[in-house]
Amino acid sequence: MTKEKNNKPSKELPLGFVDRQEKELLVRDFIISNIKEVMIKYGFQYLETPSFEYSDSIGKCLPDMDRPDEGVFSFQDENKWLSLRYDLTAPLARYVAKNYLEIPKPFKRYQLGTVWRNEKPGPGRFREFLQFDADFVGTKSLQADAELCVMISEILEKCGLSKDEYIVKISSRKITEELFKKIKIDTNDQKLSVLRALDKIDRLSWNGVKELLGEGRKDKSGDFTKGANLKQEDIKKVEETLKKNSPETEDLVEILKIFKDYNFDNFEFDPSVIRGLEYYTGAIFEVNLKFDVKNNKGQVIQFGSIGGGGRYDNLVNNFGNYDAPATGISIGLDRLVYALMQKEEFK
Repeated sequence: MTKEKNNKPSKELPLGFVDRQEKELLVRDFIISNIKEVMIKYGFQYLETPSFEYSDSIGKCLPDMDRPDEGVFSFQDENKWLSLRYDLTAPLARYVAKNYLEIPKPFKRYQLGTVWRNEKPGPGRFREFLQFDADFVGTKSLQADAELCVMISEILEKCGLSKDEYIVKISSRKITEELFKKIKIDTNDQKLSVLRALDKIDRLSWNGVKELLGEGRKDKSGDFTKGANLKQEDIKKVEETLKKNSPETEDLVEILKIFKDYNFDNFEFDPSVIRGLEYYTGAIFEVNLKFDVKNNKGQVIQFGSIGGGGRYDNLVNNFGNYDAPATGISIGLDRLVYALMQKEEFK
């Protein structure tokens, strides 16, 4: 007599998804209330867009495009692919294109919403997480870029961080564009491979990134990531360029002047800040914590950034011929909560 199979459903969650308990949710609510207060002060309009978009509406913004659902969770509805949103920027671009004649210029919007990424999870890095975005659409003024950095700092300090516990790093995509000309990279695929590799400097250090710039890299789990196949002399030029310590592009020089007007000094120029998505066209920024963050085993980890953003002047043009230069910044709220809950003085 054969035993019946145990067909009970699993009580475990898929990797990258978590149940969130009251303490964490209350900390998150506290952060959100501070965000809303600052957004009202700076005159941003609250917006909500749906969780699902047509895949081709967000496709230009994905980190990998080998198949329709690479990097995102997707399904086919009749003849069209639908995807859970990967970020809040692509839905904003679609919204602006759809409502271009009705919205004010510049359009200042903020959004709080869940996003989903079909990627490898890690400590404080989830496949489903809550994100906060603030964007200016319809202005080329670098005052907007500078204001976003000042504004994000104000939010973090209202949430209990002191100036010595975080830093806003700034750079510009114009640096990498000049670099690509110097080492003669002209295919979009290879440019994206290089950008994605460089975006991992914080997590992998230069040694790991050099492998990704070359033939590829195998991680501890045995997973292999294909490299950008640059020559060794070109990899050396990349490293030299991204270790310079003074900004030379016009946009960064202008932003630093505006920072002085704001008396804002909690930033540093770091050309190794890249941002992995392809739509950035100018100044880029990243927000990093300066205190130790530990994993569930109590080990100090390379936590990486809690947020970032930059200028993306051409994204809305994917939907038609619109004059809609833009810049924005975002915070991964669940990552910020994960870090803040480890601070003993944080109540």
